[in-house]
Formats: sequence, structure tokens, C-alpha cells
Amino acid sequence: MDVSNNETIRPKVLCPEKLSADGLTLLRKTISVDERQGLSADQLIEIIPTYDALLVRSETKVTAELLAAAKKLKVVARAGVGVDNVNVPAATKLGIIVVNSPSGNIQAAAEHTMALLLSMARNVPDACASIKSGKWERSRLVGVEVKGKTLGIIGLGKVGLIVARMARGLGMQVAAADPYASPSVAEAANVNLVGSLDELLPVVDFLTIHTPMLASTKGMLSHNEIRRIKKGARILNVARGGIVDEVALLAALESGHISGAAIDVFTMEPPNKDPESAAAKLIGHARCVPTPHLGASTVEAQENVSIDVCEQVLQILAGELPRSAVNAPIILPADHKTLQPFVALVEKMGSLYTQHFTSPKEQSARTTFDLTYEGEIATISSTKPLFAAFVKGLTSPISDAEGFNVNIVNAELVAKERGIFVNERKSRDPSTQAFSSLITIVARPPSRAPSVGPGEQKPSDPSRGEPKQHIISGYCSDQVAFISRIDRFSTSFKAEGKLLICHNYDSPGKIGVVGDLLGKAKVNINNMSVAPASYQNHDAHVPMEATDTLRESTEALMILGVDREVEEHVINGLVEGGGVLDVSSVVL
Repeated sequence: MDVSNNETIRPKVLCPEKLSADGLTLLRKTISVDERQGLSADQLIEIIPTYDALLVRSETKVTAELLAAAKKLKVVARAGVGVDNVNVPAATKLGIIVVNSPSGNIQAAAEHTMALLLSMARNVPDACASIKSGKWERSRLVGVEVKGKTLGIIGLGKVGLIVARMARGLGMQVAAADPYASPSVAEAANVNLVGSLDELLPVVDFLTIHTPMLASTKGMLSHNEIRRIKKGARILNVARGGIVDEVALLAALESGHISGAAIDVFTMEPPNKDPESAAAKLIGHARCVPTPHLGASTVEAQENVSIDVCEQVLQILAGELPRSAVNAPIILPADHKTLQPFVALVEKMGSLYTQHFTSPKEQSARTTFDLTYEGEIATISSTKPLFAAFVKGLTSPISDAEGFNVNIVNAELVAKERGIFVNERKSRDPSTQAFSSLITIVARPPSRAPSVGPGEQKPSDPSRGEPKQHIISGYCSDQVAFISRIDRFSTSFKAEGKLLICHNYDSPGKIGVVGDLLGKAKVNINNMSVAPASYQNHDAHVPMEATDTLRESTEALMILGVDREVEEHVINGLVEGGGVLDVSSVVL
């Protein structure tokens, strides 16, 4: 029975296309994996609501309609580079992370480019078919050498650079057009970086494309551009279908302006089988070398991208940072390791605030927060993951939307919709506390005037009806999140598990009374921390009659780690019979 229950709560991953078993084996250790190939669009929409992750290659169309039906979906993982088959804006709006594998198949794509280039130059496919049909046509199949020829590269990214280095190894001259390429990188690879496509096209003997499919690159090579290429040149496309206008390329081949073409990708895949279509005519053309999108089809590449995206799926489902998220801010590798424990800390701080300081009876919840980073954490280049974690922590305890998912992708949108304003601050000076990094949140009602710093808090004036601020500080030690301050109370406890936070007078026997009441309720205390009033914050919550007779220095917080959630009648008993001012039950 236990096994059955464990199985039902395991996250579920849908894989509607064939992926290398290496990555799927990683997933199966902790996740239920369904391989369901050959599904129609309607069938996908019907079954997707129960899945937490979707693994695809290039054939599955992840549409807005499919994403809207995916009530539990947290991540779409594309086993490859391009994500043009995924509606990224729709995923972003829903808080679904889209990840890819930007480097898993770059070597395979570059090698396939060179394989097609040499096959085209030496008429290899035609020669193979000829000899298999019993012919011996040496004179008809004379090719050209690539040494000394100029290879033009559109897009000098990772694949383009590898192709350039391989071409240089064959003795080719290499020129490239890419407005975003680094001149120093191009120079180091012995590539002549030209200023524009118009400057590149007239000088090339071979032209290869390595750009993503964007609105700006769709139809990049059409009739006008191909006419600028010198007569007798050859064109390759191992990037994305649609970048080269298939009608224009076919016309150039038939006119003899272009001597050859090698095409691995098509505008529609599989290509249109209508014999009158441009794609069908290109595939059947004697001087075209077509392949069925094999750029990433090597054993090694399939293993690489499968392992890469499956590792990312595991990370995201575990609440960790995505390393190759298409619709999230780029996190530098050096920052990733540093950020991870603080992401967990900030989420727990946000959740602690909501659970400890807010209640359905509260009329004026704080919607403005100062989030201050002190010490080493302030040197991080991007705090977007911390912002997202804070918003998630704030909203998760009170969110009643089924499958609602706050993450790095949609945190800003969620904050805006809920009227939450977060003012992030950095202080690179060494932290005033005994920690290398300290994070502090100050919650306050909306105001034009910012709050004071986290070290001290401006007293409120009850006579003027000024509402109080709330402060929570935290730090990390050995990857573990700790809370060091709650309002004016100094503490140090692990931000984990089920907690009771008791606000009481610091008098002898108080711990024993609370322990006795919890013991009678069969609640076991796993750990305890006492937090004295150490900060000058006259705005902390104390019943009015108490302030008239007792000094604030006699108050304290008692933070108890318990083995289960404490029932409401037990909490009421602590207040009524245990001399406790107020109690909150928190789960972190």
C-alpha cells in the first residue's frame, strides 16, 4: 500500500517523441516517465493535464492550447537547440519554464555541415546511386576541391565557429556575417568578419547558414540575395527550415546560377509530398543533397541532449534554478552555485512572513517590501531568481489556484497582478552581522517614503494611526537556510519543517508550561530556540494593556520545531492557559 501511495505522488513526465534512454534512465529513478509516441494534437491535449513535465524534440508542436490544458505542467524541455516548435510567450504567461540543450548537439551539427559540404563538392550521393545501379560514370561525376575556396558563414555562433575551424583545417578561406559576433573571437579563428550579408554573398564559393529561426531571419536568403551570390556557388542549410526560400533556391538551381545545394531542414517537416511543391522538387533535384533533419542525429548528440534536458527537468521539479531556460534571465555559471541556497532562503522568508504576520482577519496586509542583500550576495550579477523566490514564498501559502506556479519566469507578472511591490537593494560592504551574506526583508504598507535600513526600524506613532513594519532577516550556513531576526527579536533557527512561534513574556517556567501543554496534546518538540528582544523596534505587536505594565525587554519569542501541525484548539490553549501572547503555526 505504501508503495502504491508513493507511486501516485511521483511527478509525471510525458515523452511523445523518441529520446535517448540515457536521460530517461535518470528520470525514472524518481519520476514516472510515459513514452507515448505517435499521439495526435487532440490526444496530447486530452492527456497533458496530469503531467508535470513535457519532453519533446522538434516534431511535437507545443501550442498555446496545449499549454493552457496542462494544469500541472512546470517545464517543457526541448531536447535540442531551437524552440520554434514551442509557444514560448504562452508558456511564460503560465509560469511554465522552457529549457533546451544549447550545446549538446553543436559538434554533430557542425560535422553534418562538413559532411554535406564535401558530399556536394564531390557528388558523393549521385556517385553512390550511380554505381549501385550498375553504372561507371567517372567523367560525369567530376567534382571540385574545397582547398582554397571561400566558405561564407551566416551566424558565427557555437556551430558556426566549429564549422569555421574545420573548414580552415581543409585549407578553405572563411568569411562570416554576424552583427553580434566578437571581432576578437573571429580573428582568433582566422575568420574574416564582414560588415553585412551584401558584402559576404558576392565572394563565397560555399555558403552555410547557422542562425536561429526568427522573424528577422525567415526568408533571409530569397531571390534578391541568391542573385548576389556569384555564379556556380553552392548553398547549405543545416540550421532551420524557412531561412532559405525554397522556391528561390529551386529557381537558382534550375537556372544554373547555383551549382549545388545541401538541405537538412525544410519549411515543413516532413516536407510536402505534393510533387509540384518546391520542397519535393528540391529533394528530387539532381544537384541537391537532401537529408531528413539529421544535424543532431548522432548517438553522442542524442545522449548529450537527452541527459542535459533530463537533468534540468529533475532540477526544476526539485525547485532548483534552471541553467538553460529560454524564457528566464541568464544566470552566470559562477553565480549559480552561490545563488542556489539563497533562493531557498528567500522563498522561506517570504513564506514565513505570510504565515506568521498575516491572517484572514488582517485588514491591511503589507504589499510593499524592501529586499536588501548585504555582503557577498550583493555581488551577484542577477538577483532575478531571488526576486522570484520571494514572490513565490509570499504567495504560495495563500494561493488557492490549482496548479498555480510562481517561478523565475512569471514572478514579475504575478507581483504586478497582486499589487506586490518589491524594492531590491544591495550593500556590498561587509555585513554588519557575523555572516558573509545577509538578506533582510522589511514589509510595510504602501508609502512614498522608503523604510529605514534593516539595522534599525522607525518607530510608529499609534496616536497617528501609523501601521507598523515587519522585519525578517536570514543567512545561509553550509547550504542550510537560517532565520536570524523576526521583528525586534534576535534568533537563529533552521528555516525548515513545522514550527510554532510563540510570543510571550520572558519569565521563569514559561518553557515548561508550553512544553506541558504540547505534551498533553501528543505534540513532540524536536528542537527549540528562544529569541530575546534585541532590537529597538517599538512597533512590534504587543497587546495594549501589556505595554502599560511591562517593559519590552521582558518579551521573547519561543520557536519550537514540532513533529506535526498543531491543531487550533491547542494553539488557543497556549494563549489562554499558557501565558503566551500569541502563537502562529508555520510550515517551511
